[in-house]
Amino acid sequence: MLFEGRLLPRWLGGLMHSIAVPIVLAGVPWLVSLSAVRHGWTAGKPGAYNLLGLVPVWIGFCALAWCILVHFTAAPSGWRIEKTPHYPTPAYLLMKGPYRFSRNPIYLAEGAIWLGWIVFYGSVAVLTVLCLGAFFGPLIVRREERGLETRFGEMWRVYKRATPRWLV
Repeated sequence: MLFEGRLLPRWLGGLMHSIAVPIVLAGVPWLVSLSAVRHGWTAGKPGAYNLLGLVPVWIGFCALAWCILVHFTAAPSGWRIEKTPHYPTPAYLLMKGPYRFSRNPIYLAEGAIWLGWIVFYGSVAVLTVLCLGAFFGPLIVRREERGLETRFGEMWRVYKRATPRWLV
């Protein structure tokens, strides 16, 4: 891993998020939607029902911003990412903010954003990408959780028992 064992400065983390998040969560769905029919669109514009998809997109981006803010607050000097035998993990365990409701609020926010794009673009192709993410996501989450248990031990197990993986 590029920054393993090193301190990732906050400014670089902010820069990476400000570039990667729009590309992955707005640019990729747009590009994918161009590869197939956009249902509900006429004359290159979304229909009224398609516009409803912007609601979960907005909610998802707000939730994601909340998650990022909590991470920035937890690491005032930057992030030291260290590899456990299972997965690179931060030096802190978040249990506040959106992490009170879910152990994986970033994945939930990203899922809401992708669901919104599916409706907005009326795209089966975007739905296919989300389905792939829904298939592989739990595999990644289980690996991340093994890393968190290795790093934080009993503190992680207590948090895990008290907080659902998703929302329920």
